[in-house]
Amino acid sequence: MAATGEEAAVMDNICTTPAPPTDLKLTAEPEHRRDEPANDATENPKAKRPSNNNDGGVETAEEATEPAQPDINELCRDMFDKMAVFLQGELTATCEDYKLLESMNKLTSLKYMEMKDISINISRNLQDLNQKYASLQPYLDQINQIEEQVTALEQAAYKLDTYSKKLEAKFKKLEKR
Repeated sequence: MAATGEEAAVMDNICTTPAPPTDLKLTAEPEHRRDEPANDATENPKAKRPSNNNDGGVETAEEATEPAQPDINELCRDMFDKMAVFLQGELTATCEDYKLLESMNKLTSLKYMEMKDISINISRNLQDLNQKYASLQPYLDQINQIEEQVTALEQAAYKLDTYSKKLEAKFKKLEKR
C-alpha cells in the first residue's frame, strides 16, 4: 500500500533533498594575473596533476570526487515500493487471520445456539416426564399396596397348605388305626 497525503509529501521531500556536493576544489595556487588566462579546476573538468617542475613552491591538489552513486530518488522509490509490498502482505495476512477468527466465532456461536436449543428441549421433555410421573403416582401407590396384599395372601396360602398337609397326615394316621 502506497503512502498518501502528508506521508507521501514527506517521503517525496526525503527523496528529493539535494545530495551533498561531490566536487571539491582544493587548490593552493596564487591568484591569477589579469593578463594570464585562468586555468581553474572549474574550467577543466579533469583534475590537475601536480607538476614535476619547481614553480617556486606552488602546489596543486587533485580534485576530490566521490564514487558515482546510484540515483537516490530511484533507490528511495524502490525502497518504498518494496516496503509497501511488505506492509501490504503483512496487512493481508492479518486481515485473513481476523476473517478466520470471525468465521470461527460465528460457527462457535451457532454451535452454542444449537446446544442451547437442545438443552431447552431436554428441559421441556424432563418437565413433561415429571408431570406424567406425578399423575401416575397414585396408581403406582395402589400397585405397591396390591403387591403387599398379594405377598400377605401368598404367606397365608403357604401356611394353609402346610396346615392342610399336617391335617391330612393326622387323618391318615387315624385311619390306619
